[in-house]
Amino acid sequence: MTTITRPPAIPGTPLAAPRRSRKRDNHGAGWLTYVVLGVTAFLFIAPFYYMIVAASRPMSEMVQSPPPLTPGPNLVANIQTALDQQNIGLAITNSVIVSGTVTVATLLFCTLAGFAFAKLHFKGKKQLFAMTLGTMMIPPTLGVVPLYMVMSELDLAGRLSSVILPTLVSAFGVFFMRQYLMQSLPDELIEAARVDGATSLRTFWSIVLPIARPGMAVLGMLTFMTAWNDFFWPVITLNSTNPTVQVALNNLGSGYVPDTAIIMAGTLIGTLPVVVVFILLGRQIVSGIMAGAVKG
Repeated sequence: MTTITRPPAIPGTPLAAPRRSRKRDNHGAGWLTYVVLGVTAFLFIAPFYYMIVAASRPMSEMVQSPPPLTPGPNLVANIQTALDQQNIGLAITNSVIVSGTVTVATLLFCTLAGFAFAKLHFKGKKQLFAMTLGTMMIPPTLGVVPLYMVMSELDLAGRLSSVILPTLVSAFGVFFMRQYLMQSLPDELIEAARVDGATSLRTFWSIVLPIARPGMAVLGMLTFMTAWNDFFWPVITLNSTNPTVQVALNNLGSGYVPDTAIIMAGTLIGTLPVVVVFILLGRQIVSGIMAGAVKG
C-alpha cells in the first residue's frame, strides 16, 4: 500500500499564512484588551484617589491652579473635624440599617413576585405585570408630596421607617428576577415538585432560591448601593438628629464658603463601608454570575 504524505508547508505559501495571521491577530487582541481594561480602571480609580487628595489638604491648596495631585498631611485632622461637625457614626449605623433592611426585603419580595410572574399561572397575570412595569415610568418626584403626607399621618416622619417602608420592593427588582428565572429555572423542576406534592412555597424555598442565588446576588448589590446613596427622599423625611450618611454629608462644611476638604473627608468615611462590602463580596458575586451562566 502506498502512503501519500503531505509536503511540509513552505513559508510564504497559502498553507503557512493562516497560522501566522492567527497568531498575530490573537496577540493584537490581547494587547488591546489590556489597554482598554487599564484605561477603564484608571477612570474609575482616579475620582476616589482625588477624593483622598482633597480630604488630606486644606481648602486653600485645593483652589490653586494647578491643584496638588498628591495626598497631604491633614487627612486625620480633616476627618476629626468632619466627625465633630456631624455624627458620622450614627449616620453610618442608620445607613447600614436602612440599606440592609431594604436589600433583604427587596430580595425576598422581588424573588417571590418574579417566580410568580415567571412560572405560575393565575388570572390577570399579564395585566398585573404590565401595571408593575408601568410604575417604572412614573418619576419618583411626583409621589414625594403624597408620600410625605402618608408618613406624617402614620407618625413616621423623621424616623428610619419612613425611608425603609416605601422601598421594600421595586418594580425593577421584580422585572429583573422574572427575566432571570424565566431563563434559569426549567419548567420540568416545577412539574417534578408538584408531582411530589410540594406546595408553591415549598417549591420556592427548596428549588427556586438555590437557582436564583446568582441573580439575587446581583440584585442585592444594586439595591444596597442604591439605598446607601439615596439622598432625595431621606433629606426630606429625616432631620439632622437622625440622619443617614447622605443627609449628614449634606450638612458638612457649612458656611459662607463650603469647606471642600471637610466635605471630602466626610465623603471618604461614608464611602469606605461600601468599598469594603464590594471587596469582600465582589468575587462571590462574579463567581455566582458565572455559575448561573454555566447552569443556564
